[in-house]
Amino acid sequence: MAEKFAEKLGLPERIKMKNIKLLPFVFASLITTPLLVYAQGAGIEWDTLNKRVLELKREGQYDRAIVLAKKALEVAEENVGQNHPDVATSLNNLAGLYYTKADYDKAEPLYKRALAINEKALGQDHPNVAKSLNNMAGLYKTKGDYDKAEPLYKRALAILEKALGQDHPDVATSLNNLAALYFAKADYDKAEPLLKRSLAIYEKELGPDDPNVATSLNNLAAIYDAKGDYDKAEPLYKRVLAILEKALGPDHPNVAANLNNLALLYCAKADYDKAEPLYKRALVINEKALGPDHPDVAISLHNLAGLYYAKADYDKAEPLYKLALAINEKAFGPDHPYVAKTLENLAKLYRATKRTTEAKKLEKRAAKIKASKK
Repeated sequence: MAEKFAEKLGLPERIKMKNIKLLPFVFASLITTPLLVYAQGAGIEWDTLNKRVLELKREGQYDRAIVLAKKALEVAEENVGQNHPDVATSLNNLAGLYYTKADYDKAEPLYKRALAINEKALGQDHPNVAKSLNNMAGLYKTKGDYDKAEPLYKRALAILEKALGQDHPDVATSLNNLAALYFAKADYDKAEPLLKRSLAIYEKELGPDDPNVATSLNNLAAIYDAKGDYDKAEPLYKRVLAILEKALGPDHPNVAANLNNLALLYCAKADYDKAEPLYKRALVINEKALGPDHPDVAISLHNLAGLYYAKADYDKAEPLYKLALAINEKAFGPDHPYVAKTLENLAKLYRATKRTTEAKKLEKRAAKIKASKK
């Protein structure tokens, strides 16, 4: 869902998608918190549990997923011992769920243990070590600890280049991850060449119409968008949309994510007449594909509410913000950063409609949530 801007598309299923995209607009989060499912030594029960965890995560049922992820970890430890790579996989899965719920204090030690297991069991230069490094880096990036994140992303990239070659698609993904960090730091000059190299690898190895190509195009567009170069960003977003509609169909959630991105660009240009139908189509897709209580539906509601707020159509915006808030509270709990963001935007609406007392209550609650996550 979101950081300080609305985040963009995300990774293809191969390395796990992260659709983060709340107001007003940002970069495709290329943090991978992969739910890696391997039918290895931990057994059939473990494999079945992991697959169900992945399904529940896709559905936005994080609390249920955590229960099963804990069970999968127990099964793995019982079947193959404390230091097997399958245990590292379960640790990564559980950590990824805590990460999604912004429970970083629980996620971090799990990621660290998974990394230690993979390094010991597989060696310092194994691709699975790179994935663990990437997960740790993503956590630090989200917490704003860029100095810790950068060397981990760089080490992950070096491992993959050595193990898989300079032009492997996983190298392209790692380049995207490092670029995302530089984007977060507003260091666009460092991010852009990494994305261009990533794009070239994907196009060469996977073809011009692969969804991975869409990821790099999307992220490159996000840089231009952030720099206010909308004329460069818009055709890239449109190419992304064409690729995804062709590869995934017109009603896929990833298409909705891209519609959101394009709508955000139009909002930045105050072209609300172009943005509104895109937001509405994204909302319909997400409700149909994911169900009315999915967090991605909250994103669509939130963004559409933001459009109405920008147009001073507060009567349309308010119920959408409230519905988005209810979905986020149900999915993530009352103390999640996404809840704080929605509270802040609803408070702005209350101030705009002269309801200062109500606004102050929401602002106080949002500030308390944000302080607890520092």
